[in-house]
Amino acid sequence: MTDTRRLRGLGTALVTPFNEDMSIDYDALSVLIEKQIEEGADYLVVLGTTAEAATMTRSEKRLVRRYVRDKVAGRLPLVVGMGGKCTAAVCEALMSEDLSGYDAVLSVCPYYNKPSQEGLYQHFFAISQASPLPVILYNVPGRTGVNMLPETVIRIYDANPDMIIGIKEASGNVEQIQSLIQLRDSDVRRQHFLVISGDDAIAYQLIQAGADGLISVASNAYTADFREIVHNTYGKAQQLQDDYQRLIYLLFKEGNPAGIKTVLAQKGLIQNILRLPLVSNSTAIQAQIKAVCP
Repeated sequence: MTDTRRLRGLGTALVTPFNEDMSIDYDALSVLIEKQIEEGADYLVVLGTTAEAATMTRSEKRLVRRYVRDKVAGRLPLVVGMGGKCTAAVCEALMSEDLSGYDAVLSVCPYYNKPSQEGLYQHFFAISQASPLPVILYNVPGRTGVNMLPETVIRIYDANPDMIIGIKEASGNVEQIQSLIQLRDSDVRRQHFLVISGDDAIAYQLIQAGADGLISVASNAYTADFREIVHNTYGKAQQLQDDYQRLIYLLFKEGNPAGIKTVLAQKGLIQNILRLPLVSNSTAIQAQIKAVCP
């Protein structure tokens, strides 16, 4: 069975910085990676939603995967986003792409098609059979249009516990996530299955309920503080969670990653550039973010 301990704690969903010509800004990406390592992220998530992976070509994704892998050079575990709405296409990519240097795959529920719970089960079972790396499921119904229920998650895990190692749960439904944690904890054979918060706003609450960590957007800019929210090393987690609530709300007010790119640009770490159909925050939201940023 896969050792999941390295993927507990704080995972940062890395943004992809762009230049004015819309090419990838590798210099800025290098700075962000070093910041994560220096300030205590436990692992990095590459080419997820926050990375604007949906706007990148297959070639660009290969280059980013390779760049991050070589830059990190084993200093942190790495998770790579590999998902889509066509099961066969996802499986083909998993079998053909070079994923060396990565520890796990993060795979989102199929979007647009709106599969049934049975369809979700069969999709992820196929992925678990095709993937060369352990798989973390990703439930984010606000983006995909389908909500994967706790019973389906556990069914997927039980079907292939050596390959399905966890879930990033971003439904925002605290009761649903608590139910999933209870189902996991009801059977000692599921003790290694990770339930990871996908929402910065409820991370502390879910960790108190038994979640294993957070895959965070805000930690791109505030790594040390969100590490404390996750680990509570100095007993400041609850206060920090409360302190960041207004900023977290604003980060997602006009969509992700517009908010976090506003913060990183205001800090001088990247240019505030997104690829269409995504656009930068409005002037009003940028001003509100600046007013509440630590």
